[in-house]
Amino acid sequence: MSQRPRIQVTQTQRLQLNAGLQVSIRMLRADAAGLVRYLEEQAADNPHVRLDPPPLPAPGEWLPRWTRVLPGAIADAVEHEGAGPSLMAHVLAAIDRRISDPQDRRIALALAEALEPSGWLGRPVMVIARELDLKPREVDAVLLRLQQIEPVGLFARDLTECLRLQAQDEGCYDPVMAVMLARLDLLASGDMARLARLTKVSEAEVLRRFKLIRALNPKPGTEFESLAVAHPKEPDLIVRLAAAGGWDVTLNRSCLPTLHVVDSDAGTPAGLTAAKVLRNMLEARNSTLLRVGGEILARQKAALAQGPAALVPMTMAEVAEALGLHESTVSRVVAGSSVDTPRGTWWLRLMFSGAVGGADGGGVAAAALRDRLVRLVAGEPAGAPLSDEVLAAALAQGGAVVARRTVAKYRAMLNIPPAHRRRRGR
Repeated sequence: MSQRPRIQVTQTQRLQLNAGLQVSIRMLRADAAGLVRYLEEQAADNPHVRLDPPPLPAPGEWLPRWTRVLPGAIADAVEHEGAGPSLMAHVLAAIDRRISDPQDRRIALALAEALEPSGWLGRPVMVIARELDLKPREVDAVLLRLQQIEPVGLFARDLTECLRLQAQDEGCYDPVMAVMLARLDLLASGDMARLARLTKVSEAEVLRRFKLIRALNPKPGTEFESLAVAHPKEPDLIVRLAAAGGWDVTLNRSCLPTLHVVDSDAGTPAGLTAAKVLRNMLEARNSTLLRVGGEILARQKAALAQGPAALVPMTMAEVAEALGLHESTVSRVVAGSSVDTPRGTWWLRLMFSGAVGGADGGGVAAAALRDRLVRLVAGEPAGAPLSDEVLAAALAQGGAVVARRTVAKYRAMLNIPPAHRRRRGR
């Protein structure tokens, strides 16, 4: 066989992203916090880029998830039912790790039984102590230990305590914050002038603290719901019930700086061009996010009103076709984006769900089935948990044919233990 070297010409074809397209894709995939970091890096390197800080929210302008927990409506916010299975499983696992003394465990389990979906304690400590034939201070001592469980704010006795625990964890709890949390009624009404007098700081400082409070989670227990963002901060989109019915979707401007292209002697023509391109990309990103988010939420308006159990089957291909976009664009936009709703902060990507075949030939969204499964488990008797077979039969009554192994798969996805591990004594 000849070993002589040969010259051979071959032709290959490959796709290579230019720098501009790479930046555009990065901006599409970024959530609000990631986008802010990237813009700050660009402003530090390019003197033609100037960032103005995000505007402070107007007095009394709360995110939708706050609308039913502010003073005057707290009674409506407290849901009088047991905590969901994912939340309860998380709490019970934490109790197993943290508390070994038999009597303290007995108290901890009684407190866990009183936990509500919001994450708040639903019954007074005095009542729980009386039922356990113990002194309230003994129950309080265990409660303080349970309030150290993540996410911070669980086992709070009211909204003020819930926010205080989170503010302490964030390192922003001081005398000024203490007064503001004690007078949430003034915050809710937007009376910043009176708060400024009470705290002896400027109204601008009160507004800055207000933004910190608004970023806290008034219902930390909702972080265990199927669509929820864990430890929600500033969302990318905000959806509110419109006055004339329907839903209004807007960008959350309070989490994004404003980008300006400016002349600078320290800059270069190339830098000026790059700044203009960056501004155009930012505008395109925001426009695309608003379009995609609006289409998703228009299709899932029943879920906004009724909860995740009302989700309908929806694919990214359907949304892309409706908007005239490529499916990969929709995928990138929803990758890290969230929307603040009256029911909490939700991931956009989790609102997509394939259909599970129904008995009538139709289909039910798999995400809706998982939410129904959560509610079935949440309502089961503590001493007689439902088996996978029983759960499958109950889900089938809603029109979906679900196999037992499918229920087991959904349980694993939701971190719900099997029936024998969910049994709890009363």
